[in-house]
Amino acid sequence: MSTADVVRIHKHGGPEEMKFAQVALDAPAAGQVRVRHTAIGLNFIDVYTRTGLYPGPTPAVLGVEAAGVVEALGDGVANLKVGDRVVYNGLPGSYASQRNAPADRMIKIPDFVKDEEAAAVFLKGLTVWMLIFEIRRLNPGETIVVWAAAGGVGSILVPWANALGGRVIGIVSTPEKAKLAKEYGCWETILASEDVPTRVKELNDGKGVPVVYDSVGKTSAEQSMKSLATRGWFITYGNASGPADPIPPGRLNQGGSLIMTRPGLFHFTHQRADLERGSAALWGAMRSGAVKADVRQRFALKDAADAHRALEGRKTSGATILLP
Repeated sequence: MSTADVVRIHKHGGPEEMKFAQVALDAPAAGQVRVRHTAIGLNFIDVYTRTGLYPGPTPAVLGVEAAGVVEALGDGVANLKVGDRVVYNGLPGSYASQRNAPADRMIKIPDFVKDEEAAAVFLKGLTVWMLIFEIRRLNPGETIVVWAAAGGVGSILVPWANALGGRVIGIVSTPEKAKLAKEYGCWETILASEDVPTRVKELNDGKGVPVVYDSVGKTSAEQSMKSLATRGWFITYGNASGPADPIPPGRLNQGGSLIMTRPGLFHFTHQRADLERGSAALWGAMRSGAVKADVRQRFALKDAADAHRALEGRKTSGATILLP
């Protein structure tokens, strides 16, 4: 029996509930592999799990994404071998130095992608794939609005949208993040403290845009809907400022027959074929240079609580990873 360093919670709450501990680790069961983590992705879903916004049992090891090396195989595993570099997301319990996990959720990391890069982009990159290909395909020449354009998803969504011929108006919280969003490829930026719908229409010849990608939630939802053209798409996929207030169906009609969706990535990748298809699209975008991993913050696994404080305090940009 081995041991693993983990960060877990015993009850929902603030970052102070995150405790660093060592736990026993059995041999991988049939259909599982043991993965030694080399880099762990930090995502807002980790915060939602910690606070209880996304209900779940406790005690629980946090995290859903990591990259690492296969160290052992359970019975029946034929698609992987010891030494393979792999990445995964959607499997709770990634805040760990090593773990056992289902082999069929592992994706091999291409030779041209480093472990840190894979952990930084896999969940966020597949989220972008879902947003611009699976939910509503982005069309060349469209002007779109992206909230948190300098954040982890924004750092991938903006350049990938550009590569598809889109024109991005990025919403950011500070002038410093506006500069970074421009580096990612935003055509124009707007501060969240401004009158966002008015500024969007000023930039877009007096018209609303066909789609808004909103990961902020409570403080942005109404502004997003007011920024849309008739029959525009309000794609809300995060709650960085808290859950958006309930939106009556009649509000969508009043806005111009708007279309609203609140997708979750795991519904788009729970089938192995879809996971492989999305992964191939992401690796292809990275190989072409359209998408790059922009790791701007690194924390030791034992300091994961500090990483959560930085993420919630809007003190991060690009991607953040934890290192075991």
